[in-house]
Parts: sequence; C-alpha cells; structure tokens
Amino acid sequence: MRLAIIGYGGMGAYHAIHLQKYAETCKEYPIEIAGIYDIDPARAEAARAAGLLAYASAEEIWADKSVGAVLLAVPNDCHAPYAFAAAEAGKNIICEKPVALSSAEAEKMYAAAERAGVLFEVHQNRRWDDDFLTVRKIAESGIIGSVYKIESRVTGGNGIPGGWRKKKAQGGGMLLDWGVHLLDQMLQMVEGPVESLYCEFSHIYGEEVDDGCDVSVHFENGMNYRVVVSTDCFRSLPRWQVYGTEGTATISDWDLSGGVTRILTKDGAKQGIKAGNGYTRTMAPREGDSMQEFPLPVVHAEPFAFYKNFAAACAGAEKPAVQKAEVLRVFRLMEAAQRSAAENIVVKEKL
Repeated sequence: MRLAIIGYGGMGAYHAIHLQKYAETCKEYPIEIAGIYDIDPARAEAARAAGLLAYASAEEIWADKSVGAVLLAVPNDCHAPYAFAAAEAGKNIICEKPVALSSAEAEKMYAAAERAGVLFEVHQNRRWDDDFLTVRKIAESGIIGSVYKIESRVTGGNGIPGGWRKKKAQGGGMLLDWGVHLLDQMLQMVEGPVESLYCEFSHIYGEEVDDGCDVSVHFENGMNYRVVVSTDCFRSLPRWQVYGTEGTATISDWDLSGGVTRILTKDGAKQGIKAGNGYTRTMAPREGDSMQEFPLPVVHAEPFAFYKNFAAACAGAEKPAVQKAEVLRVFRLMEAAQRSAAENIVVKEKL
C-alpha cells in the first residue's frame, strides 16, 4: 500500500522515519511512502532532502490513483477538512489525535469515511507503550491483589509546545494533546461505565488553553483513576502509581524504572518513628520480613504494531485496533472534563 503524509512537521517527519523502518521489517502488510505534502516550502524541501517526493498540493495526492492511504499530521483544526477530502477521493485515512475539535465533528468524519467505504483510524499509538502494557499486566495479574486506584502522570517543565497548540480555535491545550492519550489508556485498562469525573485545569503560563490538567475519574465498579498532565513540573513525579489491596507498584518513568512491593502479612509496622515534631506508628515503614520487593514484570510491545494493524485492516485481514466507539467515548470524557473545569463541578453521569 502506498501512503502519503500530509503535514511534515515534527509528527509527520516522525511517521516518515518509522514507516520506512516498518517497511524494512514487515513484508506481510507492507507500506510504502508515496510522498508528503506540507504548506511550508521549507518543510517540503526538508522532505526532498530526506529522499521523499513532495507533492505540490493535496489535490495532487487525491488525483494520484497509486496512493491508497493518507496520514494526517496537521494541526488539530485541519484534521476534518483533509479527512473529508481524503474520503471523497477514496483514500484510507490515519489521523493524528485528537481526531477533531469535538465529538460531533469526529462523528461527521467517521460518517464521511463510512459513506466512502474507506478505513478511518486514529493514531492512538500509546496503547503500545511498554509502560502502559506493564501496568495493565500488573493490574490483571493480581500480583498486588485487587487494584482499586491508579495514578497516571506525564510531567515536564517545557510549557506548551509550539504555536498552534496554544490556540483554542486550533484545538490546543494539554487535555487534548496528552490527556487524550492517558484517558484512552484508562479506558483500555478499566472496564465498565464511568460514574463521576472532576477536572481542574492549570493556566500557569497565561495562555488561553490549559497548560496542564488533573482529572479524577470514579468508575461504577469502584476503581478510582487519576490522570495528571503538567508542563510546569521541574522534578519528575512517578509516571504510574498503582494501589492494590496487597501491594503497590511504581513505574518511575518511560525507562521502566521502579518496582513492585507486596505485603506478606497483615501486620503493619512494629515500632513507631519520629515524624517531624511528633511520633507516628501509622506512617512508619514496615519491616522487611512483612513485605517483599519484585522487579516490574515488563511487557514489550510488538514493534510498529499500529502500522501493521492499519495495513492489515485495509487489506480486510484484521479489525482496526482503534475503534470508532472507543475514540468517541474518550472525546465525551474530555468534553465532560472541560465542562467540569469550566463550572467547577463533579460531572455525575454515566460515560
């Protein structure tokens, strides 16, 4: 399958490099880069320097019958127009996240693809992050008992990246940039409906969009899940903290540092400690014989799993890994989070 990339900025160039590596390793469902299109002449020239064809316009791609698919790596407000045009031209579509500016717009994009009979799939690539797969294994394995609370964080100290990501009209803000990934991971890990949600936005840098978000989600099955995105944190917090009835697991960062602690007895600390200007036994550390440390049960994803699934789905050999209903549910959660932050309320509805 020949695929054209529309948008050759950071993500577009990233996809070009990784699609070329995918082509070298996967022969069953190969993808060849037909070329790129970018409105910026400098980026088009950079693509040519990398050995890629640079189309003069998107219309050239629509007219190129050898192109079977397009990958949209453009600002968020441009996703819908390009998706509508690609569907009309009969091209299968990979769209960067967030797929649209609203769930209503996303539904229109899916409807256009369905009418045209083309595959439309959102690049929710972080379902294949090793840290996420490892946390899911911990939760499912019972190694720390029944998991009742999960904290998922991404933190940095670089502010909101890029120009358009600071603009509300272009779909900027960290909820849409990173929250969309972490909420998608959450729904892949936790079954059942959401019962309530509360969100707070950060506006430390004074932009019109959020530079961070803190979303607390309570599921009907009792699971509590917290998603934190911060761009003004200069000391990293754990990427994951997982609480179980018989232990705790920590993944410190994407390097998969951290570990698992499992209790061996129900008895707590035998002796108290000096704590600040006082004394505590409640918060004293447990003795070594009452608990056991384990390394993380690391899970590695299949390389290039998203590309392979997309190509196989285009060939009719597999179902798309990222389904329409999943994408729309994440969007409804983000819209509920926006409403919660704007009105300072707990949203109590099944989502």
